[in-house]
Amino acid sequence: MSIFVDEKTTVVVQGLTGGQGRFHGLRNRDYGTKVLAGVTPGKGGTDVDGVPVYDTVAQAVDATGAVASFVVVPPRFACDAILESAAAGISFIVCITEGIPAQDEALAYNRLVREFPGTRLLGPNCPGIISPGKTNIGITSGDIALPGGPVGIVSRSGTLTYQALHELSQQGVGQTTCVGIGGDPVPGTNFIDCLAEFEADPDTKAVMMIGEIGGSEEERAAEFIGSHMTKPVVAYIAGVTAPPGRKMGHAGAIISGSQGTAQAKMEALSAAGVHVTANPTEAGEKMVEIVRGLG
Repeated sequence: MSIFVDEKTTVVVQGLTGGQGRFHGLRNRDYGTKVLAGVTPGKGGTDVDGVPVYDTVAQAVDATGAVASFVVVPPRFACDAILESAAAGISFIVCITEGIPAQDEALAYNRLVREFPGTRLLGPNCPGIISPGKTNIGITSGDIALPGGPVGIVSRSGTLTYQALHELSQQGVGQTTCVGIGGDPVPGTNFIDCLAEFEADPDTKAVMMIGEIGGSEEERAAEFIGSHMTKPVVAYIAGVTAPPGRKMGHAGAIISGSQGTAQAKMEALSAAGVHVTANPTEAGEKMVEIVRGLG
């Protein structure tokens, strides 16, 4: 199986007529994702390589029945695009846009929670989600993913997500679903959301978790793993050498004092029984060892 999305998931791309929207939206379609429509205000009635474009998400949903949206719009429009999707009845939103002010993210997230509890947001500032061989919503290359499970991946880092996929695939270890939750301070979907889904998925036998410095999401995930996870988890935390108080890449990757450090996160995960590794390659090797041990 897969989590959140599968081969039946139907998608509308918000920003399909833009350069990035066209590139990634059509790339997703070519992978096999059911991309049924695009949305760009003022360009309704046109198409992008045969994909019809509508002025609003509501029109696209009425015409196609799409249940997911892929938001590929500039930062100043992203939060409105997310809320427009939710208001139109979309249940799963992937937003890859980076550079959204944290205050805007917080306002949009809290409106989703209050007004649209049936809608899940993945991102913003994330690579998206891929269920190998089934569907791909986002910017992850389908070429590096291998269908057939049994590993689920959840990551804050886009680049390390790709490395995890590639290293496992090279060793013949497939993935059920790979979720990039993004590194911004207000993620729509967090580690625990994904870990709970992987724990419930019968086809996922082990989970790889990739975290980084900043915030307390990894510590919270460690508590969840210790109390609720029965499946083996391998983890890597990026940022061991990062200096305290300095932002490193992602807006959420900032530490203060002893809070949010890689060492603190690694210790919490180890205490929860997680196999914590020193680098991404070692994480892949450990996961391969575990999977082969499962038979």
